[in-house]
Amino acid sequence: MAVQKLPLAKALNESLRKALETDPKVLIMGLDVGKLGGVFRITDGLQKDFGEDRVIDTPLAESGIVGTAIGLALRGYRPVVEIQFDGFVFPAYDQIVSQLAKMRARSLGTVKMPIVIRIPYGGGIGAVEHHSESPESLFAHVAGLKVVTPANSNDAYWMLQQAIQSDDPVIFFEPKRRYWDKGEVDTEAIPGELHKARVARQGTDLTLVAYGPMVKTCLEVAEAAAEEGKSIEVVDVRSISPLDFDTIQASVEKTGRLVVVHEAPVFFGSGAEIAARITERCFYHLEAPVLRVGGYHAPYPPARLEEEYLPGLDRVLDAVDRSLAY
Repeated sequence: MAVQKLPLAKALNESLRKALETDPKVLIMGLDVGKLGGVFRITDGLQKDFGEDRVIDTPLAESGIVGTAIGLALRGYRPVVEIQFDGFVFPAYDQIVSQLAKMRARSLGTVKMPIVIRIPYGGGIGAVEHHSESPESLFAHVAGLKVVTPANSNDAYWMLQQAIQSDDPVIFFEPKRRYWDKGEVDTEAIPGELHKARVARQGTDLTLVAYGPMVKTCLEVAEAAAEEGKSIEVVDVRSISPLDFDTIQASVEKTGRLVVVHEAPVFFGSGAEIAARITERCFYHLEAPVLRVGGYHAPYPPARLEEEYLPGLDRVLDAVDRSLAY
């Protein structure tokens, strides 16, 4: 059956299974990805079915994991690396920035780097610091890396397939609080290009731009606003680098207003780049300043305070109201 309803986590599992079946050069490696099936069970059952040479349990050494993946890629393999939590990626940041991102340019394009680094990110699961962060802008700023994040099960399935097939390194951020949200997955119909944004909901009064975990929140905001007679368009950017500004521009030229939403701190976040580019491109179409809603410029708080820290329905609706009242 081509269409089935799956949690986002299961869609990722099925996507990895498909990649392992299709290409013998695809390997999965990371902490606890084999016997345990990953801390979120994304790789559940894969080592049993494909063996320890294809699904590899590694030591707790992120720099070594990514360094090994770079060596494997140089020998023609397509490693899919799992970093267990967002905050654990930083021991590997030097490998990613100094080596992985620069290999293709350093070799004038002759060396391919088909590595996917999967990172569960974001809050909302009641975890502590290093387990609830959103470091996507740190990677999007680095030339040579592609940075993507799915917001639903169908995109999770297909975007991971497309990332694995890419000859460039892809940082694949997975919204961990959406792992258990179910959605329809069509395993026969590719939803679009990997780096193309998607209009998740049509509207005429204001554009909400989001990605990953905040897309669902923005769709809920649009529903609530509709009850008050406001027509909100929601754009899921899907790819943070490269970023499809054309789709956002077309939406803002229609609505005249833009609010950008992400969990990461607003300060120097990806929303700042979107706001700057759209202000440049759509200056004469804008009816109000571009507004941003995100996390605060502070370390991630204890779990009991995270709902105050994370952008929610009220904070996004407040920005929508401020923009429409301008």
